[in-house]
This record gives sequence, C-alpha cells and structure tokens, in this order.
Amino acid sequence: MMGALAIVIFTGITVVRTQTSAPAPLKRDVSEVDIRSRKVSSCPGYMLSSLSKTENGLTAQLVLAGQACNAFGHDIANLTLEATYETKERLHVNIFDTARTQFTIPPDVVPLAGSGDQDSADRVESDLDFHYESQPFAFWITRRTEPDAQPLFDTRLTSLPSTPIPPVIASDNSTALDGFPLVFEDQYLQLTSALPLGTNIYGLGEVIASSGFRRDIGTNGGVGTVQAMWAQGRPDPVDENLYGSHPIYLEHRYDATVRRSQSHGVFHFSAAASDTLLLTPPSSPVSLVQYRSVGGTLDFYFFSGPSPQKVIEQYGELIGFPTWQPAWGFGFHLCRWGYRDVNETRAQVERMRGADIPLEVMWNDIDLYHAVRDFTTDPVSFPADEMRELIGELALSRQHYIPIVDAGIPVLVNSSDEYPPYERGAELDVFIKNPDGSEYIGQVRPGYSVFPDWFSDNAQVYWTEALHNWSDLGLNYSGIWLDVNEPTSSCTGSCGTGANLTAGTMLSQSFPGSPGNLVTDYPEGYNATIWGPSGNITINGTLTFGNTTEDDANRHTKRAVDETYGPALDVTNPSYAIHIPNGTLSASTIATNATHANGLLEFDVHNMWGLMEEKTTHLALLALRPGKRPFLISRSTFPSSGRWSGHWLGDNISKWRYMYFSIQGVLQFQLFQVPFVGADTCGFQGNTDEELCNRWMQLSAFMPFFRNHNIRSALPQEPYRWDSVAEASRTAIGIRYSLLPYWYTLFANASMSGTPPIRALFFEFPDEPELFEVDRQFLIGHDILVTPVLTPNVSTVDGIFPGQGRVAWRDWYTHDVVDATVSANTTLQAPLGHINVHVREGAAILLHEKPAYTIADTRDGPYSLLVFQADDGHSFGTAYVDDEETVPPTPNTTLTITARKGAVTIHANGDFEIGQKLDSLTVLNAASAKPRSVTIDGVPFAHWTFDAGLGRLNVSAMGISLNKASVVAWE
Repeated sequence: MMGALAIVIFTGITVVRTQTSAPAPLKRDVSEVDIRSRKVSSCPGYMLSSLSKTENGLTAQLVLAGQACNAFGHDIANLTLEATYETKERLHVNIFDTARTQFTIPPDVVPLAGSGDQDSADRVESDLDFHYESQPFAFWITRRTEPDAQPLFDTRLTSLPSTPIPPVIASDNSTALDGFPLVFEDQYLQLTSALPLGTNIYGLGEVIASSGFRRDIGTNGGVGTVQAMWAQGRPDPVDENLYGSHPIYLEHRYDATVRRSQSHGVFHFSAAASDTLLLTPPSSPVSLVQYRSVGGTLDFYFFSGPSPQKVIEQYGELIGFPTWQPAWGFGFHLCRWGYRDVNETRAQVERMRGADIPLEVMWNDIDLYHAVRDFTTDPVSFPADEMRELIGELALSRQHYIPIVDAGIPVLVNSSDEYPPYERGAELDVFIKNPDGSEYIGQVRPGYSVFPDWFSDNAQVYWTEALHNWSDLGLNYSGIWLDVNEPTSSCTGSCGTGANLTAGTMLSQSFPGSPGNLVTDYPEGYNATIWGPSGNITINGTLTFGNTTEDDANRHTKRAVDETYGPALDVTNPSYAIHIPNGTLSASTIATNATHANGLLEFDVHNMWGLMEEKTTHLALLALRPGKRPFLISRSTFPSSGRWSGHWLGDNISKWRYMYFSIQGVLQFQLFQVPFVGADTCGFQGNTDEELCNRWMQLSAFMPFFRNHNIRSALPQEPYRWDSVAEASRTAIGIRYSLLPYWYTLFANASMSGTPPIRALFFEFPDEPELFEVDRQFLIGHDILVTPVLTPNVSTVDGIFPGQGRVAWRDWYTHDVVDATVSANTTLQAPLGHINVHVREGAAILLHEKPAYTIADTRDGPYSLLVFQADDGHSFGTAYVDDEETVPPTPNTTLTITARKGAVTIHANGDFEIGQKLDSLTVLNAASAKPRSVTIDGVPFAHWTFDAGLGRLNVSAMGISLNKASVVAWE
C-alpha cells in the first residue's frame, strides 16, 4: 500500500488487549553534537507501509516518509499503529516505536481495562469509526451515526489551517505553527487535531485556569492555552502546571440547528513531560489541539459519550473507579500549620465543641514531628503518650485524627544520629539513586533527605512497617495526609551528595512567621494598615471593607518558551522546553537523571511519584486495618489516583478569587475520577478575614472534602473565631450532615460506576448553551443546586436556574418556588451567613432528620424524606446504605423512592439491615388543596399537616422500617 492513498474504516469485536511489561530504559547519550533543527516544517511525517486486520481493529506499520528532520530529538524511522475497538464506547489508537525503546507506563502502576474485561454481551458495534490516510499518514475519528459530520479528532493536513502561522499567543514564540506533520522522535512527539471553531473543552490539568472550568481555546477574546504536564509543588499559580498531571479532555459540541449537544473524551495515556496547546490561529476556520511531548508514545483513548456524565463514566471504566470513602470522611476537618503542641491541638477540639460547631476529624501538620521528620512525634511538644491520650479521647467522642506524611526521608546527620525510618530504608535499599548508584539526596523541610523509590521490590514492606511503627508509637490515626509528593525539593539535583550533613540543614528558619518571612497579606478589600490584624467585618461599628483591593492576577505569569536548549538527548534540559515557570524539569523537584530500581529514569516516571505513593499507602493501611476503608488525602495526582486517594487543591491563597477557583478545581477532579476533593477552606496562604471565611465555610460545606487549614503564623481562622462565621458554619454543616445519605449514595455510585457526584450545570442540562461557561454555581448530584457568594461586601448573588423555564426549583430553606428568569441570571438575596441552595423538581432525597455533632451520632438518629413532585406527580431517587466503613463487597441495601400523584413508595433491595426508622416525610407540590386523609400502607395516619401556599404535605412520627416496602398515600 506504500505510496497509495487509502481511506479505510475498520470495526471489530472485542478481544483481550495484550499488556507489555516496562521496557528497558533508553540509554541517554549526552555527549553527541547538538544537531537539532528545532523546526517541524522540515519533518516528513510518516507513510503506511503495511496493514492487517485484527479481530477488533487493525495493526499497521508506519515508516518515516523522507529525510529525518531531527527537530528536537532523533526521528524514529519505524512505528507501529494499533487501532482497537475495545468496547462499544471506547476506541484505542496507539502509535508507538516498533522497537519499543520509548517509555510506556507499566501496567502494574496504572492497570487499564482491556477489551477482554467486557462481558460478551457488550461486544457490539462501536459508536466510533477509525479512518486513515496512508501518505502522509493521518487518521480521524467519527461517530458511526454521523459519518459526514466534523470528526471528533482529525489529524489530516487538509483539515488544519495553512502554515506557517506566526505566534498565536503573541508573548510566546513557541506558539508559532510552522507545520502539522506527525513527529515521533525520541525526545519530541507532536500530533495535531482540528477542532470545531470555538468548541467547548474541559479538563487538561491540574490547573487553575484564568478562563474558568471551560478552557481558553483562543476565541471570544481569549488567547489560547498552553498546558504543561509536569508535577511541581509551586503553590497555586494561575495558568501554570500544578501538583498533578491529567492529560484528558472532554469536548462538548452544540448543534444550534437542532439545539442538541454531544460530548466525547480524549485521553493521552502518557507520563511524559508535555505541553498541550489549545489554539485558534487568526482567520482560521477551525481551532486546534496540539500535543507536544518530550518522551513516551502517542497512546490515545477516545470515549464516545455522548453525554458529559457518560464520558466521565467511560474514562473511569478504563482507569478504575474511585475508592470507597468511609462515612466519617464527609465530616468537617480542622487543621493548621502552627498548632505548637498537643495542648493547643486539644484546645481546638474543646473550643469547637464549646461553640457547638461539629468537628469530625482533627489534623496535625508538620508541627507534630520531631525535627520535622516523618513518622515521629516531638518528645517535648507532642509526646507519644499524650498523643495516644488525645487520640483516645477523640475516639471515645466518635471523632478521628489524621497526621501529615511528607515525601522526603531525612538522612542521618552524624554518627550519633538515630532515625529508624531512614536506617530501615537504607537496609532494604528502597531509596532513589544517583546515576552512579549512590543515594539521591535532595533538600526538603527537615533538611537533606532521600526519597522512596516506589519501583523498589521492598517499597511496600518498608512503607507498611513505617506506618505500623508510627501507629504503635501512639499515633493511632484514622487516615493519612500525603503532602509535597510531586515530590518537592528545595534544591536542584542531589545537593546533599558530598555535602557536610553535620552542618544542620533544617529549613525551619525560612518557615512562615520566622523573621523576614512574616504573613502580612489579607483578602481583597481589607487594609490591615488601617484596621489592624483582626480581619473583622466591622470595627467599632464601621465596615472594614474598602477600595483597597490588591490585584494579584499578575503575581503569577506564564513564562515565554526557553530558547536556550541543552545538548542532544539531555534529560535535564531537553531540546524542546515545556512551559514550566522554572525553565528546567529538575527545578524544585527530583532531578530527571535520578535512577529507579528497575533502571528507569525520573525523567520518564516523575509524574507518577504521587500516584505510586498513594497506592503504596492505601495498601499499607489495608494491611494495618484489614477490611476497613483507607482514608487518604494527597496533593500530587495522576490518572487512577482516585482508586487510592482523595485530593485537596493545594496551598491556595486567602483571596476571594481563590474561593471562586476552588469550584473549577472540584469540577476538574470529577472529570479526572478523583471526586473526593476540596480546597483549604478560608485559604491557606496569607491572612483570611471574617467575611471571606464566613462565605468560604458555607461554600465548602457543599464540597466533597471539607477542611479548614491555614499557614503558620497567619491569622487564626478556626470557625469559632468570629461569631458570624460560627453561626454560618453551624447552619451549613447542619445541612451537610442532613444530606449525608445523599452524599454517601452519590459516592457509592462513583465507586461503582464512575458517575461524578459534583456536576457542572451543563452535565445535567447539556443542550443549554448558556450553561457551558457557568462555574460560579454547581450541582450536587441530580437534585441540589448551590449558588455561593464569591465576592466581598454584597448581600445578593446572581445565579442561573437550568431548565430554560421547563424545570421548577424550590428554596431549600423555605420551600418557595423560585420565580426564575429563563436562560439568564436571577438575583437572589444572600445576606452574610446565608448560602443559596435549591432543590430540583422530581427529587426524592433521603435525609438524616436530626444532624448531630459527629457523623456517627447523626447516623444513629432517624431518617426523613424530602420529595419534590413534578406537576405530573413524578419523583425518583435512590439511597445506598451499608455499614459505611467496610471495604466492599459488604452487605448493602438500595432504597428506591418513587412518587406519583397522591403517593410515595419506598422499596428496599439488599441484605443490609437498616436499624434507623424513617420518621418524617415532606412532599412538595403534593396537592393544590388540603388532602382529606393520609395513609401508611393502607392504614389511616393522623400525624400530618398541609401548607396550601406551598402545596406541602408534612407527615411526622411515622416510624417506618426501611427494610421493607412502604407506601404513603393521600387523597
């Protein structure tokens, strides 16, 4: 077929996809002369040389179509293409070097579902079609039902704009586009696809995007996006790479002609350092996505959707569904860097109880440690026996405790130093090495430190022992917090190798609050010079808010591409420099030439360090507490992290804009299949103030992970510090705890099916284009709409109500129907201390009737049921119930709640015995006039009231068992 044009469509039934072990590491020769052209316009692309059909797709050989261009590396002459229809909804297109010398992710690190994992009943005709041209080789993906529509992914040169194109982002010369050939070099891979002009793209993170949840693709006043994939621990810059790497996007296309939308997903399965560009060249009829990677392969998965939720579920089917969360994890968590000792930690527990603000989990930051060393407690400030006593007190009160674990393990500083976690790790040979075989020694908070090598055969044994010994010491923790696990290092390279370790290298002198590093920043609108350090909303009756807003939008700016390239095949400074602010891959982290136990370089596996720590920790906790669900929160993440851990959004800033950013962060991680996520409430860096903390505590009460945490020496921000914050917190946490059965069911569905618990409005209303950019509101599941206040000094908030006038919404607090403007914002009252929450018609939500101080106390009480009937009487909901702590499979029962005019039916299916009774029922839109009677299972019942203005029926004192079917009827 060489030299001939071929356009072919292949379909097939599913078979098992072969997994390969990790390849031998590619030898990196840094002594060659730099012959890089740095121009892809001269790259010849590839042509197809042979092809054969497989049972469920095709395999083909690609050869370089001309003289090598060596743009940023060495062109690889021979490639293999595999196109595999793995399931009805998933197409796998993998282009890799035939010799298999490029790094690919080992299947034991990220096991993926293959075509053989599907039931035979699912082996049906694919939703997607794979097409190709043979010379120059290009491919495109279409929906089978829409062969003539614009492809979902299209790499043909004829579909892309003409080149050369000057820099699309004027400040960044690397966004000049001088050609769109397929480039596959040892240290530079490039693939470009056309996109519909101005389409809707979501994902590609982790990132705080100035454009919001919807990514900037260079239309409607935007400039475009260059998203780097490289885990780094710089605290929360805007429009830069962050702690984790997730190279997946969801595209949502709207057809204005038929007023219908469809979604699909594209996942690049790679751990390589890379840039993903979303651009629209001037006057171009299309937008484009371009992948630029400095290693790995072009391994892509396409998900057919066609709804946003289906795309997310299909991605979860591939990488694995999220871990099961214990119910107590949904409680309120409290931490700060700066609790000086065990007594101050205990005082927070007591003050929270005294203020009647529910506290489920108490945390400690690195203050806990002796000499800032992992797996220790300070013998003076946090003596082990006193910590055992404190944690015992928490357990008796049905509360929990979580400590921090940092990434680095400090080395011994002299001959008299003793530190068993280091000594045992050295004995088991579990630390990352320099190329010469010596220990790689970076510098982190305790000083010179080594880093566990998760590829080591003994890593699991070592980590499990360390956690077990720490627990036995007196720290009987309920979960673990994994921090700085990108991993972060404050020096470049193995700076401790050959250093004077006895000099004392602990970095505490640079911690916040130390001389020269005081915390003086406040939220927008608060001037501490005028009003002092209290952060109060009013002082002597005067509002402290003023026109003193600091614009920190320019605090973090994108860098231009580094034009100074290193020598050929340099793993420290590859010829193509991805868009990271430090300029080099090794800055602030482990050097890329550090070596792992199996010979792999950090260059290839860096982005997976956090994931591998999460998996190792999860398995260690399972070993320590067999059958109990591990609870983990981690900073660095990678595809499949959600199988092992939750995530917090890192070291955010006590600013109003960062409270807004937290919503897009939580929405991103629903797409990434890490749904248990939340921000440091009230902000971590800088000082908060009363108003910001009030609003943020309310917002976070409606996020999956709910923790208040701030930096050392900053203004204390526990919710009891201000009366208004305490009251707002009590109200919001009360709603959160009453909604626990709803939260728990949403996360059970996530763990079983990958369904996102938190949803952008267009997830539920995909055909309403006015919702595609909304990220100042969100939905909890199908039924709860949250509209927070995200700006200071206001008493109203604008929000849109989805449904284009066809869906009714009621106020959570009053049950009033909202008189909403159709397809536009409605102004809502939002005095300080109030967060707008609304319920969607058709909802049937099981609740805890009496929210209590802890999750366990709340669960002991009776249930209630809220039903909001549509005008035709329909409502539907489910509730998943089990013991809320055992790793499945475990006994469970699913309640199905349905309604019709004049009746609500509850049906139980399962083997878990529900001890609590259903005590009350509220039905909204139940009737226009007072019913004559109410019955339970056909028996007249007297304990009910009716509000004609709301059409609300309240039934109380029911005492219904939820282990059998029941019907509540009225007429």
